[in-house]
Amino acid sequence: MAIVDVTVIPIGTETPSVSQYVAEIQNVLSSYEDKITYELTPMSTLIEGELPILFEVIQAIHEVPFKHGLKRVATNIRIDDRRDKESTMQSKRASVEARMKQQPNDSIE
Repeated sequence: MAIVDVTVIPIGTETPSVSQYVAEIQNVLSSYEDKITYELTPMSTLIEGELPILFEVIQAIHEVPFKHGLKRVATNIRIDDRRDKESTMQSKRASVEARMKQQPNDSIE
């Protein structure tokens, strides 16, 4: 299971707002709900799933602005692919939250 942080940046839009593209990208992601888990954040979207599926999803969401006539799109992708144990968005958050509850004097291991 891999986790991807992805940002699709439409270039050459008529206005600075890109929420219409973000909304459509979220609709595309919902069509993959049986294969992935995803979470919209204020700056990007996090997606987790099997790496081949994630690449398929990334291609699908990268295409969204082109479908609206834009001629240029930049997509930033960051992949966390841990193979020694299962890691999910939820488990990573839980690990950090558990560390935060430790005494402030605890050292980083």
